[in-house]
Amino acid sequence: MEKITIAIPDEAGLDSNQAVKFLASKLYEAGKLSLGQAAKMAGLSKSAFAEILGDYGVSLINHPISEMADDASRI
Repeated sequence: MEKITIAIPDEAGLDSNQAVKFLASKLYEAGKLSLGQAAKMAGLSKSAFAEILGDYGVSLINHPISEMADDASRI
């Protein structure tokens, strides 16, 4: 896993923990990470991560049915 350092403007109103969750949510939304991968990145369980997606304007249901069934079976 690659680690990067980014500067988040104060105006964004996000602390580092929130920024990681936001980024994980958006990578999940874009299909770059699975639910499990995004949850791991955010430091949450799959079910906890699924619950916070709405906080970042991301729908849990944004992947093909086959992927959703696979993710659901692992929760």
